[in-house]
Amino acid sequence: MFDRGPILGINHVLGQQAWARQRLASFAGRVVQVRLLPLPDLRLAITAEGLVAPAGADAVPDLDIDVKPAALPYLLLRDEAAMREVAITGSTDLAQVIRQLFRELEWDYEEDLSRLFGDVLAHRLAGAGRALFAWQREAGLRTAQNFAEYWTEEQPLIARRDDLARFGREVDALRDDAERLAERIERLQTPR
Repeated sequence: MFDRGPILGINHVLGQQAWARQRLASFAGRVVQVRLLPLPDLRLAITAEGLVAPAGADAVPDLDIDVKPAALPYLLLRDEAAMREVAITGSTDLAQVIRQLFRELEWDYEEDLSRLFGDVLAHRLAGAGRALFAWQREAGLRTAQNFAEYWTEEQPLIARRDDLARFGREVDALRDDAERLAERIERLQTPR
């Protein structure tokens, strides 16, 4: 079944954070449905322990979360801007807790690595992973900035902010000139 993997992962991360389980436990019995096309819908029931379990197909969701497929990479990077691509409907108090968990809940992968490799090696592996991730993020940001500069400066597909402001001022001046000219023509046509 599709829901087994995500539920195990969510529960593992929740199991590492007591505060998150306490927050979710107050919503015991509520159902959250996550929709990410083309994957099947994921229905999660919140348990009294603050974990999640599979909800029955007939369970009515208290909260619907519709994720656009384009937002998935940004969600995995935990980019707050990705939340604009996520439609959340239903219980507002539960939605607020889910948003808080998205912002603050973190997987303690170093702890998991230490169980496999020991504390010292796990610390070094985690540090190397963080450095690699930071390097990839920085490289992606620089690449995006280079494309933006190329498209605005060398092959202008995108207008620069200054150019748009100047164009707006010129349009306003032209409109004012046209209004003054129309008033002048009207005065000249009016018999004295």
